[in-house]
Amino acid sequence: MTPAQVSSPLAFIGGGNMARSLIGGLLRGGAPAASIGVAEPNVDLRTALARDFAVAVHADNDVAAASANVLVLAVKPQVMKAVCEGLRAAAQARQPLIISIAAGIRIEQLDAWLGGGLPIVRAMPNTPALIGAGATGAFANARVDDAQRDLAESILGAAGSLAWVGDESLMDTVTAISGSGPAYFFLLVEALEEAAVAQGMSRDTARELAAQTCLGAGRMLREDGSAPAELRRRVTSPNGTTQAALESFAASDFAAIVARAVAAATRRGGELSAQFDAHG
Repeated sequence: MTPAQVSSPLAFIGGGNMARSLIGGLLRGGAPAASIGVAEPNVDLRTALARDFAVAVHADNDVAAASANVLVLAVKPQVMKAVCEGLRAAAQARQPLIISIAAGIRIEQLDAWLGGGLPIVRAMPNTPALIGAGATGAFANARVDDAQRDLAESILGAAGSLAWVGDESLMDTVTAISGSGPAYFFLLVEALEEAAVAQGMSRDTARELAAQTCLGAGRMLREDGSAPAELRRRVTSPNGTTQAALESFAASDFAAIVARAVAAATRRGGELSAQFDAHG
């Protein structure tokens, strides 16, 4: 299913940046604006959504959800419980597909807050979705049928790529890899920039070279089809400059540094979920 085929009434609960990125992607892909509604309490955000996308906007969640076959929950994790409980009657009446893009909230928690028995997809997009280059990991519960899975793919894939995971416990790892991953990339570019400046290069030139190099390497990885290890070998001449740099990384146990960082982020994701359990 393509975005153009997304004609089921669709309501976004929350109209922040991630909702905007998905709405924009859907409309660019041909989805009709008339099929999309947004509930957003902030009047300025509502006005901007109506102006930029010509979608229906509402101050009240229940009004947006009343005729929707899909609810995309795009609110902060801290308010998700209250939002879901407020939507319980509408969700039980229509039995819509629920798509949550809130970090750390498990499907069983969402299902309980919404009254139970619902088809739910838990997803974790990342910030490059704002420019149509996002990476989203997702898990669907057993109540999501094939047609709903296709629909979720069209919605979540409208702002980038989508990968399904087979176990919800892996969603904390998704968060650690792709959800938090842009920050790791920006940290690498920062470090390259600072290292080049320390060698005497101007900051503007250092940033341009570092950013474009990382962008080009990412595109090559996606478009070439070879494993990253193979692409790395192609760049590495024996006893050359790249080998010298890679040996320095190895001496600092770069792979272990990354593994510890991902493990720390994964652990924190589990802790955040547990906090919501603690708060009932």
